[in-house]
Amino acid sequence: MRITDLLSKESIRLDGVSSTKKETIRAMADLMEKSGKISDKNAYVEGLIKREEESTTAVGEGIAIPHYKGSAVTKPGLAAMVIKNGTDLKLIFAIAAPDTKENVHLDVLSKLSVLLMDEDFSQKLINAKSVEEFISIIDDAETAKDNAESEQVTTSDKKILAVTG
Repeated sequence: MRITDLLSKESIRLDGVSSTKKETIRAMADLMEKSGKISDKNAYVEGLIKREEESTTAVGEGIAIPHYKGSAVTKPGLAAMVIKNGTDLKLIFAIAAPDTKENVHLDVLSKLSVLLMDEDFSQKLINAKSVEEFISIIDDAETAKDNAESEQVTTSDKKILAVTG
């Protein structure tokens, strides 16, 4: 599953404002609700807050990835918010995963984390001028990563034969 499959235009906000952690979580829940992937916004908010109380979902460099897996989610989803004037957080992705055997949220968390380790990628997202550009940046980075991984597999399947005299 690709990250861009989980994002919808309605679930991305490029001009976010937030002063508290709970306010940020509620804003992310509002975005997720707009995408139509949760059935109970209050339960989703409570789930995100509970997860955040266990340990922070901030991953450093002004980035956080709060996530929730539970019955309040009808379909896997992703919401994103850029807080250009944020002091602690500048880029937030919230993950919503239905309560099923699959661990979609862990797959998405892993993929996102790898991409977000690239400061240039994160900065491009923060500076995106439109939602379409934001999605395009993610799509391009994910495609490049997939191609690089595919190339590694192809390369590692080759065998070398050395003949000496």
